[in-house]
Amino acid sequence: MKLLFIGDIVGQPGRRAVKELIPRLRQEHCLSVVVANGENSAGGSGITPNTAAEIFAAGVDIITCGDHLWDQKEVMALLEGERRFVRPLNYPAGTPGQGSTLFEAPGLPPVAVLNLQGRTFMPALENPFHAAREEVARLRRTTKVIFVDFHAEATSEKVAMARMLDGLVSAVIGTHTHVQTADEQIFPGGTAFLCDGGFTGPHESVIGREIEPVLQRFITNMPQKFEVAKGRVLLQGAVVEIDEATGHARSIHRVSEALRGSG
Repeated sequence: MKLLFIGDIVGQPGRRAVKELIPRLRQEHCLSVVVANGENSAGGSGITPNTAAEIFAAGVDIITCGDHLWDQKEVMALLEGERRFVRPLNYPAGTPGQGSTLFEAPGLPPVAVLNLQGRTFMPALENPFHAAREEVARLRRTTKVIFVDFHAEATSEKVAMARMLDGLVSAVIGTHTHVQTADEQIFPGGTAFLCDGGFTGPHESVIGREIEPVLQRFITNMPQKFEVAKGRVLLQGAVVEIDEATGHARSIHRVSEALRGSG
């Protein structure tokens, strides 16, 4: 089977890229499942039921999240009632929502999708390494096909997580930095890894935001309003081919597709 993971969807330009490009990518890569990080899909910060519905309608099967989970109050409806939406697993017990879910389709083994959030240079949560070990062991009683979105800042933390889970999950792909890395590989145990999948949205920007306000913030230290940029829209992420019997990755290829007419 082939899984497409889409890096952080940023605002309306990112949602438009998903809507217009996924049908072709599904056909071109013979995709079985599409997972996307949607934590910046609502105005560039957070996610709402409406933006999630738009992403699902575009062909995404499962949406993951990250540290902007709480930026839109409407997210509670997703946390309480949407089985296709996962937030970072390593929140304290009792937090609304779920940290993993199963995607099931005829003729395919269940695909587990697990979301984790790092702690280095990030808001403090429970230890993701402890949470990952326990949850992966639980998921493997149901399926060997397990995808992990590790939403983290530090490269070392992402690599360490993937090394710990090598052979136990199909792929670990990082999100959060909005900068696609070029270190895609398959570790000795059969786990595919990419330190960061990049972001889906306007790249004539500073990681998705209009350039000038960000410059002014760095130059003056004064508050600025960071609007979502518009130009040169790309859909970024990776396609992972997975052996259905073993859950091991056969290949991983980065994706960076331009939205036609976006600059």
